[in-house]
Amino acid sequence: MHRKKDKQADVMDKDTAGREVSIPSTEQFLIRSKENRQYKILLGIPDVPPPPSGFPVIYFLDANAIFGTMFEAVRIQSRRPERTGIVPALVVGIGYHIEKPFSPERYYDFTLTPPASELYSRREGTDRPEYGGAEQFLQFIDGELKPLIKSRFKIDKDRQAIFGHSLGGLFVLQTLFTKPYAFNTYIAGSPSIHWNKPLLLDAEQKFISSLENDKHHIRLLITVGELEKFHKSGMNANAKELAERLLRLDQNNFHVEFKEFEDEGHVSVLPALINRAVRFALSEKQGT
Repeated sequence: MHRKKDKQADVMDKDTAGREVSIPSTEQFLIRSKENRQYKILLGIPDVPPPPSGFPVIYFLDANAIFGTMFEAVRIQSRRPERTGIVPALVVGIGYHIEKPFSPERYYDFTLTPPASELYSRREGTDRPEYGGAEQFLQFIDGELKPLIKSRFKIDKDRQAIFGHSLGGLFVLQTLFTKPYAFNTYIAGSPSIHWNKPLLLDAEQKFISSLENDKHHIRLLITVGELEKFHKSGMNANAKELAERLLRLDQNNFHVEFKEFEDEGHVSVLPALINRAVRFALSEKQGT
């Protein structure tokens, strides 16, 4: 027996076939920095009016790879803040004008300039990408992108977070240690501390020395996947060692948390990490 053909369904199929999926309440634009580097900015905009204090903001790196996951995590959980504890927030992803998830340009933007002898050695036969542009990249975020976002939206200047994973996690730590006033909340997922450990340790010591007289309230989350312990870089050990040192400094103006995600590797950890980052940055009760 043949079913009667549904003409309305055919029309709907024809009208919608081949269209790209779009995410509501989002937009993107290209911006060129003063250093003549181009970035793709992806925005996730709350569909509710801002509170009197303004929207919290999460800035995050590698937006080509994780924008959808980050925005949907915020959008869905912030619908019922009285139940989830997650408040609506502006999501600002920093990516590149490419279709692939990751751009080689991230090596330059996310790393400082150490002596070549101290750089993490790459696999034999692979070229080292251009590196060392983290200071300029931070200047772009703090001096160009943040003012642009502030000019368009009512934001809470006391609730601005930055999130990065892998080399992005390294950049987050470098930013914390070299310019702690840039953000209030720092989230470093699987940070590539091995890329240049001596330089980061030096910056860490200067940051610790400044904490005693610093009244700026800072929150830091460091995470890693359990299975990353098998990475030759020592990613787990490096992250844990850093967290243990900084946890000793946990005080009123500096709150530190560490999380190892069970049975997750360097890439598979991302959904769980993003969910934890959202809770850490946007919980109505900070620190939950």
